[in-house]
Amino acid sequence: MTDPHATPDEEQPTHDGAPGWDAITAACERLYPGQEPHHFGPLIKSWMGGPDPLDGISAYKRLDPQPHWHFVTYGLSDLYENSHDGLHSGWGLELSLRLACAADAAEPPRWALSFLQNLARYVNDSGNVFRDGDWMTANGPIALETGTELCSMGFVQDPELGSIGTPHGSVAFMQVVGLTAAEETAARHWNTRQLLDTLAPAMPLWITDLARPCLLQQRDDIRQQVQAGCARDGSSSGILYTDVLDWHQKKRLLRTPLTHIMLGARQAGDLAQLLPLRLPFGRDFTLAGKGRRVMFQPAPSNAIDATGDTLVLRLTDATVRGLAATLRAQAGRCATPGFARLCWQIEPTLIRDHEGRVVETIG
Repeated sequence: MTDPHATPDEEQPTHDGAPGWDAITAACERLYPGQEPHHFGPLIKSWMGGPDPLDGISAYKRLDPQPHWHFVTYGLSDLYENSHDGLHSGWGLELSLRLACAADAAEPPRWALSFLQNLARYVNDSGNVFRDGDWMTANGPIALETGTELCSMGFVQDPELGSIGTPHGSVAFMQVVGLTAAEETAARHWNTRQLLDTLAPAMPLWITDLARPCLLQQRDDIRQQVQAGCARDGSSSGILYTDVLDWHQKKRLLRTPLTHIMLGARQAGDLAQLLPLRLPFGRDFTLAGKGRRVMFQPAPSNAIDATGDTLVLRLTDATVRGLAATLRAQAGRCATPGFARLCWQIEPTLIRDHEGRVVETIG
């Protein structure tokens, strides 16, 4: 789907007083010396009040180890002025995406522009920064109307661009890697970075190929390595990002407040799977939404604390087991067995296309 705000430029624009922009371009030129990329920018830049968070996306053509486009973003780091005095420039990252293509492809696909803009918009809106080893569901195919099985994403530091220093601080190039539903489950139940390392021999440079099948179903050796890793290590997924998350507490006469948590159906099902793989092993877990967080901690007795926009739930192993058996990817109200002070409102998860149309409802 073409991004209505993206316009191709004949060449990358130059900016007076844009040292962050220049540093990103210099890193790309070291990797692709002499190559003029396809460059796309919004009609109205973000600093002029435009709706898109990224002021530019460059795409470089690459033939090895297989033909692909290498997209690199401009806008999650400080391009023009230093927004703070910390160690990192802006959010401390830019996104990259390696997308398989035909050897004779002349133009990069426009849907990837909207895809990267939407990921950048999520970072800006939520404040949740992608780091090496993170994962995130796409709530549907990462490229609609393509028939792809890829519906999730892993994040890994770009193996070639790595990280750079700029006059405004450090910037890590965080590469987005398309994953299937089964591969996402493996990432959640085990470790995203270890999963990506296991997939790497069959996915050189972690190139996202929309046409590829699930590697866990195609390769017995990969499936066996993942199963062994899960049994040995448990889950290292300590955070689940969601667009639908809120909570409030209702005061009750002569009784402790009743806490209601609102969560999307898709993430409710994920939470039911992940809590038993974290808290009973002594590991915390966090739901991260737009301006709201719910932290789960193992404890000998149940308790609830609320501070600002963060809700802390301390749960016993028995409560975790009861909650895991009760939460479902189904809209409606849900109680917490053994913990009457906590209840859940599960809302349908709406899967939208790049134009905002609902194409699927979960729950």
